[in-house]
Amino acid sequence: METKEILQALPNLSISDRLKIAESALQLVLQEKHSLTKDEQKRQLTLAAVTAIADYAPGSELDIFSDLEGENFCHYPDESFYNSGN
Repeated sequence: METKEILQALPNLSISDRLKIAESALQLVLQEKHSLTKDEQKRQLTLAAVTAIADYAPGSELDIFSDLEGENFCHYPDESFYNSGN
């Protein structure tokens, strides 16, 4: 079964079956991670970092909130109420 077929089949499965699949997949990933040498781990982390660069480039979905950096996002109309200890 190919990845595309697995992904297409997931919505048709029960939540319990999807959780079993996710747990099994995670266990396999963790087993593989623990079997890697330090150099192999470093290569995988480097590849992941290089791959993620596009995700954080200007205009990407993950960069959407960067325009809000430095802005006060909590504004209480009656700040004296919140500062009075009530």
